[in-house]
Amino acid sequence: MPVTDRVTVRLTAEQIALIQNLVDSGEFETVTDVVRAAVDEFMSKRFTPDNIRKVTVDIPKESAIRLESLVSDGDAVSFDDAIRNAVREYTRSRFTE
Repeated sequence: MPVTDRVTVRLTAEQIALIQNLVDSGEFETVTDVVRAAVDEFMSKRFTPDNIRKVTVDIPKESAIRLESLVSDGDAVSFDDAIRNAVREYTRSRFTE
């Protein structure tokens, strides 16, 4: 395991409750895992290479289920890959009309 340092962060009761819900639902094992995932996501967005633009999109649940089925059927390697493919195809169709 890599060497780690301890950092203390003050959060609101609401933030802590939301984090605890993620742990209680089984999405994360520990509060630390939630915080690390949040920091990793922040750093990934903040330090993305100049030739890439990251975009956050809210997707209707039905569309997300369809995209997840592409992954389970082997048509995409990940949920993110399925989204990239969908955007690529949509963009390609719009620019070739």
